[in-house]
Amino acid sequence: MTLSMYQASAAVFIKMLGNLKGILEKAAAHAQAKKIDESAFLSARLFPDMLPFTRQVHIATDFARGTCARLSGAEPPSIDSDEKSFAELISRIERSIDYVKSVKPAQIDGSEGREIVRKVRGKDVKFTGMNYLLGFALPNFYFHMSMTYALLRQGGVEVGKMDFIGSVE
Repeated sequence: MTLSMYQASAAVFIKMLGNLKGILEKAAAHAQAKKIDESAFLSARLFPDMLPFTRQVHIATDFARGTCARLSGAEPPSIDSDEKSFAELISRIERSIDYVKSVKPAQIDGSEGREIVRKVRGKDVKFTGMNYLLGFALPNFYFHMSMTYALLRQGGVEVGKMDFIGSVE
């Protein structure tokens, strides 16, 4: 059986963004139960030169929407990045899931050879659709997903590996 570009992109993003939503819901409940100001989590960084938690969520959701748009030949939709609470970040994730679900398999399948040009460190880099997805978009998406998980674990939120990877069925 062949793995389609849609299955390797949109289906993965939908599942993982759903997992991210669940992790943020647990974080919000944790903050409320422990009477911790949410801003402590939202501004958290693993190291001073890293982006804060909210930017990690922004970038993960941007990669999901942007990748599906680019693979389908469309311009990525923009979402304002001014969230100041877990509820607002969860809403951003839901809007991103809705967008990814709106892109149909026929729009993405067959995009393996589509030229995609992205600025990387100020330079235009040309990718094929497959190289963009497998060598750039998915690694970036998973990196920023992992950072959100790590920052919440560092903050004491009780989430585990299964919260991150979700159901394996």
